[in-house]
Amino acid sequence: MSALKVFTIAALIYCYVALSGNSEPKFRVIAFFTAKEDQAHISFVHEAERWFPEMAAKYDFGFDTTSNWNNLNSDFLSKYQVVVFLDTRPEDPAQRAAFQSYMEHGGGWMGFHFAGFALTPSKYPANWDWYHNKFLGSGSYVSNTWRPVSAILRVEDRKHPATQHLPETFKSSPSEWYRWEKDLRQNPDIDILLSIDSTSFPLGTGPKPHEIWHSGYYPVVWTNKNYRMIYFNMGHNDIDYEHKYDSTNKTLSFTLNNPIQDRLIIDGLLWLGESEAGSGKREAGTGISEVKASPDRIDSFQREELP
Repeated sequence: MSALKVFTIAALIYCYVALSGNSEPKFRVIAFFTAKEDQAHISFVHEAERWFPEMAAKYDFGFDTTSNWNNLNSDFLSKYQVVVFLDTRPEDPAQRAAFQSYMEHGGGWMGFHFAGFALTPSKYPANWDWYHNKFLGSGSYVSNTWRPVSAILRVEDRKHPATQHLPETFKSSPSEWYRWEKDLRQNPDIDILLSIDSTSFPLGTGPKPHEIWHSGYYPVVWTNKNYRMIYFNMGHNDIDYEHKYDSTNKTLSFTLNNPIQDRLIIDGLLWLGESEAGSGKREAGTGISEVKASPDRIDSFQREELP
């Protein structure tokens, strides 16, 4: 092999290593959580903290977490193209205003299960009109099934990027399913992506009769056409509250271990992040490289929670 050829190969290897070491993820995600109340929600948060970094490594996006809701401010959010609410919502007026501004200026949002909850009277009252009535469109929580069980879900909109890889119906991971105050079918701004299929009924095991659904229409995944957002009613793992197996409040079911449902969630996130990064709407999204993120960068996201 000639000296020139050896030099050329060495130069190419050096350039590849240099590019790989300095590459940026396609987009950045920040997940907010509280994880202090219901063990079922805490279990899901812990599950999400394991699963999302694995998806970040696979699909080349950055993923951070924080339990400090004071980070919900314009300076902090400018670093991210997608915000995730894993289990709750902000309560402070300044945090709420910052999030609304973020969304109204093109930010992306993914919410799970209890992030949509509001009930007066409760610790999470219906006191945020924009979020529950305009943004989510669902209004207050009304009731739920019990225990967490799987449902047959029907894809309502097969053209949306989040649902294009899904079958017409599929069996979900177990969850506690919510009924809402408002009929989302009557809201022209809402695009219902999935609902509970009638073959799921009766849904729930009780023991209270109203915790078992026998009929009705229940949307479980939707978007608002005026914002870059997607809401999933999933995110409530089953817990051994009765200590039938041991005394540890053992997790009996998981949310993020269903290949079809996982495909829905990751496709929803890629839709939010990649199109947002490409749009250049937000300062943090300008000039983001499509080169793969380095393993060292992704590993750091797995190990560290932001203050």
